[in-house]
Amino acid sequence: MIRLVIADVDGTLVTQEKLLTKEAIVAAAELHAAGILLALTSGRPPRGMQMLIEPLRLRSQIAGFNGGVYVDPDMRVIATHLLAPEVAKEAMRLILDKGLDAWLYTAEDWLVRDATAPHVAREAWTVKFEAKVVRDFSDELLSRAVKIVGVSDDHALVAACEAAAQQILGERASATRSQPYYLDVTHPQANKGAVVTTLSKLLGIATAEIATIGDMPNDVLMFKQSGLSIAMGNASDEVKRQAKAVTTTNENEGFANAMRQIVLKTVTP
Repeated sequence: MIRLVIADVDGTLVTQEKLLTKEAIVAAAELHAAGILLALTSGRPPRGMQMLIEPLRLRSQIAGFNGGVYVDPDMRVIATHLLAPEVAKEAMRLILDKGLDAWLYTAEDWLVRDATAPHVAREAWTVKFEAKVVRDFSDELLSRAVKIVGVSDDHALVAACEAAAQQILGERASATRSQPYYLDVTHPQANKGAVVTTLSKLLGIATAEIATIGDMPNDVLMFKQSGLSIAMGNASDEVKRQAKAVTTTNENEGFANAMRQIVLKTVTP
């Protein structure tokens, strides 16, 4: 029986327009009624998911920055995983040398060099707060980095940078694409696989009793750690192959359908 669902947000829980549908809200209520907890994990900062807490009636932890910062539903910080300063410097240099734009997140702020750069305005609308503009990413800022993001609309370039970051940074960091145009670099324990094991310990729920649902390559890490894994219909074929089940797309109520047709059917009448 599934006792906890860990859901990705963008491309999974919300639509392409970043909206939470009525059916998703109802499906979350049906989980609660069945005694199943719902937790969220995303590359977003925790406060970029704050608007989801009330409509989903969340009672379990939120893992922001792919597990870089864990908070309770009241936004109290439980744990933080910072990148090592030398790794942050190396990751930033790699991203910029490859020709991507770069963003830096601390536990408190989102920092960019150009407020008019691609995806900044869209991201601000999504997370409901504005970025702070800095001239450069100083050593002091890099010493407080929770996440560094490489940004480009050249999806092949982002994929190539992901491969280079994984090779160069190795086990010193987690480097995965959270969107085709975003490369997220975080602490090695700030990855969605570790989110599953961390929430398992915090909540006292076996990983075999955890279901995960997502759409991107970084979600595969949590698929491998959970008892039940569900890929969104809008996921790539590669991601779908590594899940135990596939639902419809996020534009066709994929989250709600997965909860009703897959997860809730594990509950013993």
